[in-house]
Amino acid sequence: MKDFVNTLYRNHTLLYKVLLFICTTFLIVYLFPKSGRFKYDFEKGKPWQSENLYAPFNFAIKKSNEEISTEKQDVTNNAIRYFDIDSGIKEQVFKNYKITFEETVPDSIPKSDYRTLFSEGTKILNEFYHYGVLHEDHSFNAKSTVVLLENRVEKVSAEYSNLVKQGNIKPQLIQTLINHELSSYEKLFLSIFYDVVEPNLTYNKEFTERALEEELSKISYTRGSIEKETLLISKGEVVEGDKFQVLKSLESEYESQVWNASNYNWIVFAYTVLVSLALLMLLLFLRKYRRDVFENNNKVTFIFFNILFMVFITSFVVNYNAHYIYVVPICILPLVLKAFFDARLGLFTHVVTMLLLGSIVPNSYEYMFLQIIAGIVTILTVSELYKRANLFISIGQITIVYIIAYFAFFVIHEGSIDNLKWETFLMFILCGLATLFVQPLIYAYEKMFGLVSDVSLLELTDTNSKLLKELAEKAPGTFHHSLNVANLAEASANEIGANAMLIRVGALYHDIGKMKNPTYFTENQSTGINPHDELAPKESAKIIIDHVLNGIEIGKKRNLPDRVIDFIRTHHGTSVVYYFYMMEKKSNPEDVNIDDFRYLGPKPFSKETAILMMCDSVEAASKSLKDPTSTKIDAFVENIIDKQMDEGQFLNSNITFKEIQSIKKVLKLKLANIYHLRIEYPE
Repeated sequence: MKDFVNTLYRNHTLLYKVLLFICTTFLIVYLFPKSGRFKYDFEKGKPWQSENLYAPFNFAIKKSNEEISTEKQDVTNNAIRYFDIDSGIKEQVFKNYKITFEETVPDSIPKSDYRTLFSEGTKILNEFYHYGVLHEDHSFNAKSTVVLLENRVEKVSAEYSNLVKQGNIKPQLIQTLINHELSSYEKLFLSIFYDVVEPNLTYNKEFTERALEEELSKISYTRGSIEKETLLISKGEVVEGDKFQVLKSLESEYESQVWNASNYNWIVFAYTVLVSLALLMLLLFLRKYRRDVFENNNKVTFIFFNILFMVFITSFVVNYNAHYIYVVPICILPLVLKAFFDARLGLFTHVVTMLLLGSIVPNSYEYMFLQIIAGIVTILTVSELYKRANLFISIGQITIVYIIAYFAFFVIHEGSIDNLKWETFLMFILCGLATLFVQPLIYAYEKMFGLVSDVSLLELTDTNSKLLKELAEKAPGTFHHSLNVANLAEASANEIGANAMLIRVGALYHDIGKMKNPTYFTENQSTGINPHDELAPKESAKIIIDHVLNGIEIGKKRNLPDRVIDFIRTHHGTSVVYYFYMMEKKSNPEDVNIDDFRYLGPKPFSKETAILMMCDSVEAASKSLKDPTSTKIDAFVENIIDKQMDEGQFLNSNITFKEIQSIKKVLKLKLANIYHLRIEYPE
């Protein structure tokens, strides 16, 4: 058991990658659609590109959304409206009419008018209450059928126009008086009816809606059926009208049959295989070409997280409305990865992600082509992301490429630009604007994953920062030395294509450990007093060596990124403090251990850290040159760097002999400029 635990501990980084790989795979598969995909891509109004298609099984032709919507609208418009009738009100109204009429109409009017008024009023009430009087008006069609319910039992049906609206009472009464030449009694007659007439019909909304739902449920979502082996469409035939609806029906039926046929597990397994292969290719790429990234679990997690994040956003938009798929700023992925790593890794990861997204987006070939081209443009155009103008220019170029590529695809499919969808261009512009979100996203990633981008490096190069100002105050000679080393290192990095921004930051901070004992370093000894004169060589060497450890400690306290602290840790490698070693050897030749005078390392493990070691040693030692000439400087640079090579200081860094020669050339030229040497003329 103990051996098993030890084995797990020794291989914990590999075990973590395996678990990360498995978790990412299953999360991506979880986001994918869980039904089979129709193996043909087609669009309405475009030619059928595949071979002749025959029905693989019997299936029903589904109605289009427009047809179903029209049928539902017709059913809704022609739905029966139900009203509750209160039959007791009619009887009460007639009683009240008689009493009110006798009390209101004076006996002084002619008997004939009296009888006519009473008779016509009774007729009008009979007309009003033949069906009933509404409590309130409704915006129903006048021809709509209404059913009157008494105690929830159907009593009579009629058109909605037959029901009396309260707003129609006055016009009908006035017309009756005009017909019988009784207009002089208008106010009297109206006052009687206003007091007497009461509504007896109430709209039964619940009953009506229940009846409507029942009618809507009877709508058929299919029309006709297709028999197996029936020719559905021929190659080159335009997909439109019934052909389009038949193909949509087959696609829907195919996917639902796959789901219902208990093949769910096979589909999930197939998706898992495809996603695993894609992610495995990415891991193999990292292992072969980006070993430093592969061995850093934090960086591998960051890459997998970004892939998962893009799959999540895209699947969310596809599920919501696939029409907006081009609004998703996919180019954020290569931008982010290039900011933290390099262009090659960014492009490879982008392509792998597009292969994954091809399984969930419509028109997958067109989508993948557009996004891969846009990703390539992103990688090629974006440089120095910390410069805001560069980001805007690059996003503008990406947007233009999107528009041009989409236009080309549209013309290929349509053969003309008559039906060009201009709103898609607006989506590409919105996508470009959304891509600007990469700046705050990079900042968030730096905090979440402890990574360093060029934006942060640019901030660290500010010599007015608190730490560098403190270095300038406590150790002004060291600060000046660091500036010189930064200039030399940056020029050398540019010469061989290394990360100039990173190496400049590393050079500025590499000697911050000297702030603890600044006067023990010659560049800070302005008084002419050397404190090493009072110390034994071994003690002096320890103080010199400890500036590396002190620098690491200060860097961590001040939250310097690990990539910068690496320069502090490696800028002397495992070299020897040779001056004090020789002093000790002179005074005590028998009992001297060279390891007591050796820096703890590690040796430089990248081009950038190797360059800093060369530039630091050359710049520091150049102060001891007397009467420098071009010949002296050339020999001086050669001796220092060759000695470092002989000691194997660059064995762990991926720097070549050719690159070292280029760096030597730059250092010789820069030192010659620093000392303002003139051309040596022959004597």
